[in-house]
Amino acid sequence: MTQTQDPPQPRDLVRINHWLGGQAVASTSGRSAPVFNPATGERAAHVDLASVEEVDEAVGIAAAAFPAWRATALSRRSEIMFKFRELLDHHRDDLARILTREHGKVHADALGEIARGLENVEFACGIPQLLKGGFSEGAARGVDVYSIRQPLGVVAGITPFNFPAMVPLWMLANALACGNTFILKPSEKDPSASLFIAELLQRAGLPDGVLNVVQGDKISVDRLLSHPDVAAVSFVGSTPIAKYVYETGTRNGKRVQALGGAKNHMVVLPDADLNMAADAAVSAAYGSAGERCMAVSVVVAVGDIAEPLVNAIAERLPRLKVGPGDQAESEMGPLISREHRDRVASYVAGAPDEGATVVVDGREHGVPGDGFFLGASLIDFAKPGMKCYDDEIFGPVLSVTRANSYEEALRLVNENEFGNGVALFTRDGGAARQFQFDVNVGMVGINVPIPVPVAYYSFGGWKASLFGDTHMYGPEGIQFYTRGKVVTSRWPDPASSSVDLGFPRTR
Repeated sequence: MTQTQDPPQPRDLVRINHWLGGQAVASTSGRSAPVFNPATGERAAHVDLASVEEVDEAVGIAAAAFPAWRATALSRRSEIMFKFRELLDHHRDDLARILTREHGKVHADALGEIARGLENVEFACGIPQLLKGGFSEGAARGVDVYSIRQPLGVVAGITPFNFPAMVPLWMLANALACGNTFILKPSEKDPSASLFIAELLQRAGLPDGVLNVVQGDKISVDRLLSHPDVAAVSFVGSTPIAKYVYETGTRNGKRVQALGGAKNHMVVLPDADLNMAADAAVSAAYGSAGERCMAVSVVVAVGDIAEPLVNAIAERLPRLKVGPGDQAESEMGPLISREHRDRVASYVAGAPDEGATVVVDGREHGVPGDGFFLGASLIDFAKPGMKCYDDEIFGPVLSVTRANSYEEALRLVNENEFGNGVALFTRDGGAARQFQFDVNVGMVGINVPIPVPVAYYSFGGWKASLFGDTHMYGPEGIQFYTRGKVVTSRWPDPASSSVDLGFPRTR
């Protein structure tokens, strides 16, 4: 979200605009940011960066569209979601190619991202059922009481670079189905997916102005957080920015859910299936080049399984095919930027000085060209206090720390500042049940390395991984994008009408 004044652009570069009032709109701010192809290192496009005035325009458009959209029948909103779901399914390959081009993830992983986003659209299709309230007949003589949930108004979503399709779909599907109008501020590193989604929603019948996309940086974020007509903000990103978004938004009277960083542990007990655990660690640590907030970044090997587990993981890494995401044989693509690639590599370079052992060095990836590639790295004997253990690296680096007991492993997880996801690998059902009771983490996997909930549950961590009271999507997403109202009603009976100055009684 850095502020930049971009130099003049070559004429052949693609220009990525805003989406306002149902059409692409070029910025007049005079500011833009580069968009790279991570596989080649080449600058492929530039994206507009909105001014404060352009953010205000987007909010004004959304506010004007809200009354009619709020009044739209639930059946019609559901119908639009169903049509959007069909269009998204039909064009998932097209959207996946956009993700691969701008983010770098391999095509299969991009398709997986879209599939998880699609689940959230399918959940939102059931909005008539999800917004059912409660009714109590005869709460007092002739008095009925019932509850309803109503939309907030204009809401905004600020989404990260690592899931440019899935995370927006986490937010906007429920928000729109509930009757809100939505402003999406995607990452400026890979912004094109947001425009593709906006076009599909328009084709599905979403009225113009109900969804608007503002391309931007910190200027846009700060204005959304302070604008008096924005009722709520959803955010996914790093913990320092999540904390900033939460504190700034709530200080301005907004409802805020801000998902932050993670340091997800995978605890492997001595009785675990060794091959299953090794396969899971590799899949969860290196998928999408480790650029997942749910990626496993620390394996806690308990007891005698440590040495064979490290060896089993190391044996698998040379077989991983690192290369451009649009090549069918590639299993892991590049990182999002050159700067990020170099930052991730610095953790591998510095690990020996802190007392850890580099078992596999991913800096020796062997991919030709200037792409932002980094191979899979494995670090053993990591401990709290080392940067490779403490920091959210957000790249293809897996650290292993060794514990002597279940209690020591649990303490490592619970003492970590983050509480997003955790996994336990074991054959012992009693140990698994005790672990899910003991661990202070929001999402737990038992022999499942990446425990991202299905869409009819909600996604969210604990501790420094979440700022706010509600998790994202699923039932808590419906709660976040609506507010409750309770109605107490009595229809007048002229024969029994009288003046009563006492406080209303319920009997």
